Amino acid sequence: MNRHFYEVRPRKDHRGVNLISDALPFGRLWYGEANAVSNAVGYAMHRSRSHDAVIRVCDDAGKVIQTHEHTGDFKGRHEFTLVSRRTSR
Repeated sequence: MNRHFYEVRPRKDHRGVNLISDALPFGRLWYGEANAVSNAVGYAMHRSRSHDAVIRVCDDAGKVIQTHEHTGDFKGRHEFTLVSRRTSR
């Protein structure tokens, strides 16, 4: 089974985030609302429900601050593991 990789990155114009992946039909999606990160992660989780997936959330510097991993089984509820990496500023 193929593994899908997604990245949620802040936009350079500071107008939301981009969800980026080769698994997406057009390569990237733009989320601009207040809860843009959680919406982007939610969409990637939904899109990968039948595939293994890794979803990385990056900060402005490009450092990974959260990682979500999922084993796709497409059987009812889906369990995702959140691995958070917070850095002190």
